[in-house]
Amino acid sequence: MKLVVIGFGQCGGRIADQFARLNKKARGNRKIEITPGVFAVNTDAADLSGLSYIRSDYRHRILIGGRKTGGHGVGKINELGAEIAKEDSDKIIDAIRGTKRFYESDAFLLIAGAGGGTGSGALPVLAQFIKERYADKPVYTLVVLPFEHEEKTEERSTYNSALCLKSTNTVADAVILVDNQRYIRKDSSLRQNLTKINELIAEPFYDLLCAGEEKKRKFIGAKTVDAGDIIQTLTGWTALGYGKTEVSLFNLPFPRKSDFRSKSTEIHKGIQAMDEAISELSIGCNSVDATRALYLLSAPHKEMNMDLVKELGDYLRGLAPQATIRNGDYPRERTSMEITLILSGLSDVEKIRDYYSKSTSLIPEFERRREETEERLRTMEEIGKDIPSLL
Repeated sequence: MKLVVIGFGQCGGRIADQFARLNKKARGNRKIEITPGVFAVNTDAADLSGLSYIRSDYRHRILIGGRKTGGHGVGKINELGAEIAKEDSDKIIDAIRGTKRFYESDAFLLIAGAGGGTGSGALPVLAQFIKERYADKPVYTLVVLPFEHEEKTEERSTYNSALCLKSTNTVADAVILVDNQRYIRKDSSLRQNLTKINELIAEPFYDLLCAGEEKKRKFIGAKTVDAGDIIQTLTGWTALGYGKTEVSLFNLPFPRKSDFRSKSTEIHKGIQAMDEAISELSIGCNSVDATRALYLLSAPHKEMNMDLVKELGDYLRGLAPQATIRNGDYPRERTSMEITLILSGLSDVEKIRDYYSKSTSLIPEFERRREETEERLRTMEEIGKDIPSLL
């Protein structure tokens, strides 16, 4: 599957940068292109300068709202971010139009942090604009939710998240949810944490996108997961998971595949990878609520067999009994067994309900504070009305 990737704001731009890295990796190692175009869109020039893999020309790193922000961001006011995105949408469309092999792409992936200003505001606006302009291509969004400390100390982050999620869900074909808190590493520095989190968010897409674009016969699966399978799976609220187990012990010169212990260990390794994929889902959710699911098994071809696929399918069916399940395999020369899992069409996500509930109570609170501030200012002016002015 080929994606046109657009990152909005600081968070979205840096994750989009990781997709550019994955595309470079795919081209170097597998002679495959998975992202014909990767763009970063921001109102802050410094954020655009901090990227590593996205091309540095103005068509790939797009500065918007220069007149209103002076290139210094919108200060978490996502209404301003949305307004600027509407005004400068032609810049982004022009950049997309100029992408080589754009019409070979299968879908759009728009990325942003929900709690910020530029990304939170621009994401739903551009999702709607692109969807209207390119009606034949699905528009998927990857929305990154704030850290717990941001939710507790910055009420605006909670409000922005609710506004962004509600608006995005009405226009996008699917909203892939990512909870920052689930990826955090307590013993790492801030820079290391954010870099690692961005890598972990993007990494599960690598095999998923490469599998359907593979050209070498020996790496084409018996049941390939391609763009059609992914498009038919992604809908509404979506969670993405990734699990990995080492299988190097099996790669012996004369493996005893007929031994019952080896057979049992193969299946156990696969179940372990599926367990990890479920426990490491990008957002906390109940798998029973999923209406669609897909898993991709990637491992050395000798380690994949019908028994393993059957066990994995039965296991996932038990976890998501209402879901339409699709699956595929991707044989690779590696020493690990990896599973990429998608749970889509989620009917209920507790985190989103919390955002909506908290924001509903925040709206009158914000209005009350605004009125109090205006009243104090009027009182101050009234007290000083008899004092002469030097102007």
